Amino acid sequence: MKVLQIDDKNFDNEFNELLIRGKMDIDTVTPIVSSILKDIKERKNEAIFEHIKKFDKWSPKSDEDLEISQDSMKKAYENIDEDLKKALHLSYDRITSFHKKQLPKSWIDFEDNGSMTGQKITPVERAGLYIPGGKAAYPSSLLMNAIPAIVAGVKEIVVCTPTPNAEINELLLAALYLCGIKKAFKVGGASAIAAMAYGTKNIPKVDVITGPGNIFVATAKKLVYGEVNIDMIAGPSEIGIIADEKANSKYLAIDLLSQAEHDEMASSIMITIDKELAIKTKDHIYTMLKSLSREEIARKSIETRGAIIVVKEITQAIDLMNKIAPEHLELMVENPFELLPLIKHAGAIFLGKNTPEPIGDYIAGPNHTLPTGGTARFYSPLSVDNFIKKSSIISISDNGLKEIGKSCALLANIEGLTAHEKSVRIRL
Repeated sequence: MKVLQIDDKNFDNEFNELLIRGKMDIDTVTPIVSSILKDIKERKNEAIFEHIKKFDKWSPKSDEDLEISQDSMKKAYENIDEDLKKALHLSYDRITSFHKKQLPKSWIDFEDNGSMTGQKITPVERAGLYIPGGKAAYPSSLLMNAIPAIVAGVKEIVVCTPTPNAEINELLLAALYLCGIKKAFKVGGASAIAAMAYGTKNIPKVDVITGPGNIFVATAKKLVYGEVNIDMIAGPSEIGIIADEKANSKYLAIDLLSQAEHDEMASSIMITIDKELAIKTKDHIYTMLKSLSREEIARKSIETRGAIIVVKEITQAIDLMNKIAPEHLELMVENPFELLPLIKHAGAIFLGKNTPEPIGDYIAGPNHTLPTGGTARFYSPLSVDNFIKKSSIISISDNGLKEIGKSCALLANIEGLTAHEKSVRIRL
């Protein structure tokens, strides 16, 4: 793992490499994904069957084989350990409570002359959720994507998830039951995105698609945008940590590894004002790596995309981290709330020694579907807003038209839109 110092001769070059961390080369897979989308759009389930056989190594025999049964969800929920069930419910309740606070309201503003303007909030009718599988199963992703849609009032939620060798994670099944999902399908990858975007015989066309995935899923979401709405184009997971001299080096090490174990392309970057802390943290990382179940993945991530940066002042750490704009940012300093106003760009901000990033992944309440790769500069976490739309409301009274009509007609005239102008003047 790299340890860099801000006054190193090659620091700027090394830091610029960190800024392009984990960039997914969408251009290289676009032709492949475009072909998959076209195939699903034209041949529907017939193409899906072929893709499942090729990528997930099992062969559906009928359209019904693609569906995840309600019975299997219920059985999985009933059979899970009671402590695990309680944990799922606690997570569900906290995520729900947080997202209910996000609900916007419709509003109307009445003017003295009797005119009225306002905004109407309406949920989308059908949402499609992509829940990853493959290297790992993520029931937490189901909760984080389904609950905002439920809170928003979406009538129908469709879930697609890959099932290698036709096997479905039992905890994911339990989470599907807990969320009350009625339509779930054993379809993954770009094929799933195409199925939800265009619709097939038994997979309905949706209005918005959310959820993380690999480069093929991300590319597919980018290509179907416009046919449907999407949440974001998310890349590999990442964490940034700002630490002062009082931070616990063991905490820092395991928190950096908590993202590294996600993916070989994940990024773990710490910035500290204490060189000795940087060295201790690095040592702990290599000691702790040996005990991880996903050691090989975490080791490759740390070696290729991990870094610890030593700066002279905490203000330098903040400046560099704002440039990185990490998905997750931990403020492991004595007074984290003092730094909070200075943080401009981060998907989620974790304050203090008792707030490791995994708390946000599972149970704190805020959404863990976050902007990556520096897109926190202009994008926000998944929220209720992703599952609603806003309509403007306008009603102009007789007196209101007398007050603003001539100015409106004049502006239309200046733009050369004669019908626009006459549409107003004919009413005056």
